[in-house]
Amino acid sequence: MTNGPIVIGVKRLEELGVPRRTIWRRCEPGGVWRMLLPGVVLLGNGEPTDEQRIEAGLLHAREGSMLTGVSALRRYGLRNLPAIDDVHLLVPAERGITSTGFVHVERTRRLPAPRIRSGVPTAPVPRAVIDAARRAPDLDAAVAMMAEAVRDRHCLPSALAVEIEERSRIDERLRWAMMPILGGAHSVAEADAWNLWARSGLPELQWNVRVFDAAGRFVAKPDGWCDEVALAWEIDSRGYHSEGDHFRATLARNARYTAAGVVVLQTLPSRLRSEPDEVRAELKAAFESARRRPRPDVRLR
Repeated sequence: MTNGPIVIGVKRLEELGVPRRTIWRRCEPGGVWRMLLPGVVLLGNGEPTDEQRIEAGLLHAREGSMLTGVSALRRYGLRNLPAIDDVHLLVPAERGITSTGFVHVERTRRLPAPRIRSGVPTAPVPRAVIDAARRAPDLDAAVAMMAEAVRDRHCLPSALAVEIEERSRIDERLRWAMMPILGGAHSVAEADAWNLWARSGLPELQWNVRVFDAAGRFVAKPDGWCDEVALAWEIDSRGYHSEGDHFRATLARNARYTAAGVVVLQTLPSRLRSEPDEVRAELKAAFESARRRPRPDVRLR
């Protein structure tokens, strides 16, 4: 499973004929081997790689354990992850194993069927996301992981919701944080926008839907869309939308909105938190402007 020095259990070394006193001597400070965890040895004296740490953790937790949390999400290709370096493992509830060193052990009666990712038994994405979100340093990190998992089609939002509801001791903040994701938000900024719109008193907003003109030509995929009055709300970051191809694409998008008769409001993500009252006032003004003119012939698909 790993390149470089082998990770192996002490009992297995003894079965291969290596005396225990030899193992301890070679694992002493300055020795040629390294004791990574109780009963687990690296046959080398360097720093273990992430893969060697995972392999050591699984050896420590024994058969039936599986990887979850941030380390599991890396194996699925998620990128927007908090800096949590320990190896988070799920083990059967009856197993008397505790956390140690770089391994965080979680005993559970809800042990899912694992997926094999690069040779490692790994919790399914919804379980790994919620396990990681429970230990995230802040709520934004939790929302970012949930949003990325849904946006990039690693799982359905309903699967995350089920995972949350089946955890009787889940942090209530995660239930609250999940609401924008269920509503269609695809990022932390969109989640902030979802919450702000929900408090605005304006009609329903749809998120990340595709809008077409009367001839069936694609107009845009706005962050938020109020179909009642054909109002688009774009959460446009300065860094992403102001340079190079992104800037040209934003200008082209806005030109299509204008040609189709769509009213569009652009908001910087930072203002959703720093100036929420001002943004709500702008939303209401944009809605009134859109309501006063005849609704253009644009539709969702």
